[in-house]
Amino acid sequence: MEQRHLGRTGLRVSRIGLGTLTWGRDTDEHDAADLLKTFWEAGGTLVDTADVYGDGEAEYLLGRLMEGLVPRRDLVISTKAGSVPDPDRRFDGSRGHLLSALDASLTRLGTDYVDVWHIHAYDPYTPLEETLQALDLAVSSGRARYAGVSNFCGWQLAKAATWQLAAPGIRTRLASTQLEYSLLQRGVEREVLPAALDLGIGLLPSSPLGRGVLTGKYRDTTPPDSRGASEHLAPFVAPYLDDTASRIVDAVQTAADGLAVTPLQVALAWVRDRPGVTAPVIGARNSQQLTAALSVEALSLPDEICRALDDVSAPVHRYPDHDWSTL
Repeated sequence: MEQRHLGRTGLRVSRIGLGTLTWGRDTDEHDAADLLKTFWEAGGTLVDTADVYGDGEAEYLLGRLMEGLVPRRDLVISTKAGSVPDPDRRFDGSRGHLLSALDASLTRLGTDYVDVWHIHAYDPYTPLEETLQALDLAVSSGRARYAGVSNFCGWQLAKAATWQLAAPGIRTRLASTQLEYSLLQRGVEREVLPAALDLGIGLLPSSPLGRGVLTGKYRDTTPPDSRGASEHLAPFVAPYLDDTASRIVDAVQTAADGLAVTPLQVALAWVRDRPGVTAPVIGARNSQQLTAALSVEALSLPDEICRALDDVSAPVHRYPDHDWSTL
């Protein structure tokens, strides 16, 4: 699998990442082992997790699999901290919480360091410089090799990255940012992606298949074994089952038919090769789904197909994102 630099750093990662959102909850150890082995054998290196996935079980499971299945040195492990199970305060970006969470993640993962450590979300109740100092301490102590953020909007990302760049050699520059990005969700193109491109931050898109909808599996019905039929994940899929999404899914299907490939391959190739994208993170349910996703490695979409997909899924971005004189 092709490797790409993560932002403006020397770290190289596979251009498709493996997500572990359902590990330890919907994905058991046997299926997780199949997924990790399939990914590794295909040349994949980037494995993304978080301390709240499966209430910590995802990290624990990944750590167990690294003991005997896949060598730790062959993987680029990314994890996140900052989300908390508190209905009154969903995110805790305090230095104390973040560093304690990192130590707990390392224990579950059974490793001395993570390759990339992300702040899971912006905490409006903690000074940003305090949150970012946790990244600096994690890297300076060797517990994390690189640092990033997740779910930061455009101004939050730009502020955080600029603060870090203001003291080179003392503060750790942001290597990456994680946000949802697909043909069904192009909101990052408004401000986040321009900021990331300008500041040399690599984008790691989550839900690159539109929460599974872009595969076409929901065109006629909801498969009983799908996330859309799952009690706790159905609300996650539901927003992308409207008429607008249906038109985009139809366009993806038309493109797939014309190229003699699958809708999954078309949708994934589109987001993988967007400017600023380092590696979409795929959350496959089993090794068969993952193998289908990894088959996109040999596919590059023709320019006319990309333009057609761009047009049918184009978000409305006017003032002030475009030159006011053209409006």
